[in-house]
Amino acid sequence: MIADTLPSVETALRWRSLLFVPTHVPRFVETAHERGADGIILDLEGSVPQDQKGEARRQLPESVAKVGRKGASVLVRVNRGLRALVADLHAAVVAGVDALVLPKTDSAEWVLEIANAVLELERERNLVQGRIRFLAQIETPAALQKLAVIASAHPRMVAMALGPEDFSASVGGTPEFDLLLTPNLSVLFAARAAGLLPLGFVGSIGEVSDTDKLREAAAHARRLGFAGALAIHPTQVTIFNEAFSPSAQESKWARDVIAAENDAAAAGCLHSR
Repeated sequence: MIADTLPSVETALRWRSLLFVPTHVPRFVETAHERGADGIILDLEGSVPQDQKGEARRQLPESVAKVGRKGASVLVRVNRGLRALVADLHAAVVAGVDALVLPKTDSAEWVLEIANAVLELERERNLVQGRIRFLAQIETPAALQKLAVIASAHPRMVAMALGPEDFSASVGGTPEFDLLLTPNLSVLFAARAAGLLPLGFVGSIGEVSDTDKLREAAAHARRLGFAGALAIHPTQVTIFNEAFSPSAQESKWARDVIAAENDAAAAGCLHSR
């Protein structure tokens, strides 16, 4: 069974930063592996013009190999529309892809449909069954009512993130702190309850120019419990990697705990002789 073969999220992944790369722009694909992101999201959705999606799909196997050259996780964001989604899955279920990013996820049923299609393709192509995981983007208020069932919809589910721009637009607002705090916390709680990685921060993903503001937003997100965030610019990657990494004090505390446990285990062995 797939669920029995997949490692736990916390031991398998360290996604402090996931960098979106428009798959139809060769220069971005060529340099993505140099940006220091824990994962690269090859985008087939929002950043790719409709008339260039076909070529982006055709180039996907080569793009996957390029962005994964330094060991970063390789993700592909597919489209929501059924016809485009079918074409995306045929292109994206290939060796080297670690996860699919599912935009506008609004039900467990949709996740299951995609999971079944991916499994069929894995079998047909002799790929490891269950290797490709899912990151669900929550982008509508209706989806907030179904977070628990979405998070536990399938063993492939590994992470959830709020799409701040699309969510804000769906409620007729702008991506400001007051509007985004509650939905972000809802995603955080549902993800943690299901054992998934909660990704995101309370703000606009388009925040690039004000690095101090972004750094504080990322630090705040980590204090809330988020594990990482999605980025659209290399500047954000550096900030997220720093914000979502353990501090020197936290690392020392962890080492001290491990050392104490080892000492206790050693003492127990001596007393048992």
